[in-house]
Amino acid sequence: MANWARRLIKQLENDTFLSRLHQFEGSVSKALSLGMVIVILAIVFDLAVVLIRAIFTTAPGEFLGQTVIDIFGLFLTVLIALEILENITAYIRKHVVQVELVIATALTAVGRKFIIR
Repeated sequence: MANWARRLIKQLENDTFLSRLHQFEGSVSKALSLGMVIVILAIVFDLAVVLIRAIFTTAPGEFLGQTVIDIFGLFLTVLIALEILENITAYIRKHVVQVELVIATALTAVGRKFIIR
């Protein structure tokens, strides 16, 4: 029992604890990046389906209305997802949140909101 307690106390020392915390952050970042890849693939698939459906089912004069706005919204959604993946990748590389990337992502999201509404 005493051996177990000593090992636990050793794990809670500053250097060891920070090392474990760093490993945890890396694991979470990698899981988030894999999740974003899945989300991006799903969005691209959805974009392809919407685009193909719009091309073949929309009347020639009606394409420039709501259909184009929906397609632009999906394109911008893909770009936003790619920028979020870039944020996660930059964090994995440098372990620093890059403010420029976050601001660019936010501006793209605001632009998307203005286009689709």
